[in-house]
Parts: sequence; C-alpha cells; structure tokens
Amino acid sequence: MLTLHTVKLRAVSVPLKRPVVSKVGHFDSWPIILCDLQTQEGPVGRSYLEPYLAHAIPSIIPAAAGIVERFKGQPLGPIDLFDQARRSLSLVGLEGISLAAVSLIDMAFWDAHAQAAGQPLCVFLGGSPAPVPAYNSNGLWLSDPAGLDEEASALVAEGGFTGLKLRLGRDALDDDLNAIQNVRAACGNAVKLMVDFNQGLTLDAALQRCRDLDAEGLYWLEEPIAYDNTSGYRALRERLRTPLQIGENFWGPRDAAKALEARACDFIMPDLMRIGGVTGWLRTAAIAAAGGTPFSSHLYPEFSAHLLRVTETAHWLEWQDWADPILAEPFRVADGHLHIPDRPGAGIAWDEDAVARYALEV
Repeated sequence: MLTLHTVKLRAVSVPLKRPVVSKVGHFDSWPIILCDLQTQEGPVGRSYLEPYLAHAIPSIIPAAAGIVERFKGQPLGPIDLFDQARRSLSLVGLEGISLAAVSLIDMAFWDAHAQAAGQPLCVFLGGSPAPVPAYNSNGLWLSDPAGLDEEASALVAEGGFTGLKLRLGRDALDDDLNAIQNVRAACGNAVKLMVDFNQGLTLDAALQRCRDLDAEGLYWLEEPIAYDNTSGYRALRERLRTPLQIGENFWGPRDAAKALEARACDFIMPDLMRIGGVTGWLRTAAIAAAGGTPFSSHLYPEFSAHLLRVTETAHWLEWQDWADPILAEPFRVADGHLHIPDRPGAGIAWDEDAVARYALEV
C-alpha cells in the first residue's frame, strides 16, 4: 500500500489536428486535466482527464484535490481509496463531477502502485504488454462527404489501421450514404467502419436511418439516440442486424449492468472518466465477461491499452492522439495496434514545455 501525500492538478487546452465536428459540438482544441499524485513513499502517479468542456475544469479540480486532502497520510490500496472516496462524496452524488474526480485520482493511484512494483500496469494487474488492436478515431467527422476519401486514406496510413471511426447523422440519408461510399472507395471493404451518431437522432429517426443503413456492412452503430434511453436502444436492437455499440456514457459499473440486463446493446465501450477509472473498469469488465459482451475503450488509449490486456472480452481500442502533444513519449501505433511500452505504471510522463505552452488558468 502507498500513502497519499500531495497532488498537483493542472489544465491545458491542446489544439486538434482535425477539429471535432459532431452532433455534440465543434471543438478546435481539447481541454485536459493533468494529475501528478505524490505518495509519501516516493512514486508519483500520473493520469489525465478529458472533460470535454473547459468550464467544467474548475469544478473537477477542487473535487479531486479534496479527495487527496481527505485521505492524506493514510496507507491505502487503490480499491480501498476508490470505495472510500466515493462514499465521501455520496452526499453530492455518485456520478458526474464526483465520479470524474474519483476516476482521476484512482488512475493516478494505480499508476503509482504499478511504478512502486516496477511493472507496467497491465503486468501489475496480472496481464502482459502485448500489442492491442486499435481503430483510428482521429477524423471523419460531420464534414463534406466529398473530402472524406483523402482523409480516410491518411487515417489508415497513420498506423496501418484496419478500422476507422466515421461519424454519421447528417440531415439527409444520401449524405450519410455518400460519406460511407467515399470512405470505402478510398480504403476498400477490408477496413472496418465503426460509425458514431453521437446521440444525434430521435428514436423514430434512428429507427428509419439505422434500418436504411443496415445493408451497408457497418461494423457497429454507436449511440444513435440519447445515451440514457435504454428502452429505445432495446427497440433498436430488436429491429436491426448491425450491432449496437453504447457505453461511453455509463456512469459507473451499475449503468453497464442495467444496460446489459435490459439487452440494450451488443457491444460496450466504457470511458475511464465516467466508469470509475481503473477500478470501475475492472468491475465493469467482470460484468461484461459474465455475458460474453465484447468490451472496447473510449478515449484514454494509454491506460485503456493496459486494461484491455486484462479484460476477458477485450474488443477494440479507440485510438485518438489528442493527448500526444503533452506526453513526453507518446505510445507507438503500427500495424493497426497500439504498442504498450516497457515502462513502469501506465507509462505516461509530461512534456513540460508543451504543458507550459498550452496551459489554462484555473
């Protein structure tokens, strides 16, 4: 066990090589919270959060700092800290800002423990650091379908990818079909297309649009409707041949359990900020494994790669390089796989010059 001592929490806004254009917003830069968790024994655990909205940062940072202050000086294991931190914030809710803050500290504390053991995180958790299959999610947003062929070719070439994320949900079905056709013309049918609607459709529109797309051979249909419409997802699943993917908006393992019990999806892809960090992921992975549900990741490719190596129903890693500009040594992607480095912990450290360049005042 390690003992919490202090925490340094900073925020940056990193410019995006390809701006995000989706039903949930338009982003030219990406806010990130950096965590350096100092233990009394020496190891410094590191993690980061991607809170989407820069104006959410001033709420998350004090909540995370309060966890460290509350449990400072107590020797704890990561699961002990996770459970106690959640209980300490239960009066203001177990989701939202509370769970995001817990997740940030949880990831850093697991990183510190793996560093103390001198092992990569996946090894510390009982696995091995083999390459993890990944698809490229760095582009193909809701832009003009005519330009997606060149972009798709570039995305495949970035790491020999055999899978790409394509965003759909344009006003006209023909525009979505053109987007699919242009990407396929550039990449061929061998490249899998995971498509994401970013919750952009109503249920009645989704029933029509997704049925119209059912013959396109898409790998999955992701979040066509509001994430909390569980009965709507079950209705979609009962009517479609293409698998349904949800889960980035699960707030904790119980949300995953409820969705799977309701037979609302075929695949799940939890997000580390919302699912509860490493501890929440491990608990959710056990739930998915019980029913054999394929389990992919959402954002956080560095931590997610380690965790997929110890997930029984591991499926795909979502590759996004949005944090690369602030990492001292970004992870390598080749042959369609993310390669886990042989470094203790999660294997991340900051490029302090870049952190200073992109710093946000909090």
